[in-house]
Amino acid sequence: MTRIDTDHALPTPSHTVGPFYGYALPFPGGEDIAPLGHPDTVTVHGHVYDGEGRPIPDALLEVWGPDPGGNVPTADGSMRRDPASGGFLGRNGVEFTGFGRIQTDADGHWYVRTLRPGARGRSAPYLSVCVFARGLLVHLFTRIYLPGDEAALAADPLLSRLDTGRRDTLVAGAEGAGTYRFDIRLQGEGETVFLEFQ
Repeated sequence: MTRIDTDHALPTPSHTVGPFYGYALPFPGGEDIAPLGHPDTVTVHGHVYDGEGRPIPDALLEVWGPDPGGNVPTADGSMRRDPASGGFLGRNGVEFTGFGRIQTDADGHWYVRTLRPGARGRSAPYLSVCVFARGLLVHLFTRIYLPGDEAALAADPLLSRLDTGRRDTLVAGAEGAGTYRFDIRLQGEGETVFLEFQ
């Protein structure tokens, strides 16, 4: 058996904990989910903040949502490729896939242009969000509810179980002209409600 004298052991180099999201995951046009010129297009934007209120410049968000009729899209994925060159062609601008992937900028800001989601079942309309960020060993899930139908929000099974302060972290703020503000706080004061799926 080999014994190691830990009192005199030299320090070893540290390792950077991944995963690293900036390579290959973001794709051009990932924030433009709505078909060009669609009348139900909304823009949702905000910042991702850490526990001390500092913006996170390299977070990655995935957003999913149904169409305005509440139907889950069945269109093929968002990353079309040129069959000849293999290069990225982007979205076709016509089909609604309901999915987007957005990287925050240097100020921790993100935005997505999508269709206003329709209601599904007893839930008020919402967008599903998955957050990947530094310091998170496991990604986080949350929802973005859009204001407009207060009766539906009050009756939503999830929102109705939360006190007002926690509930407000899931409801975007209307800014007019189909634009909504939704900041994500990973911890600390005003922490966004995150969901656990089993």
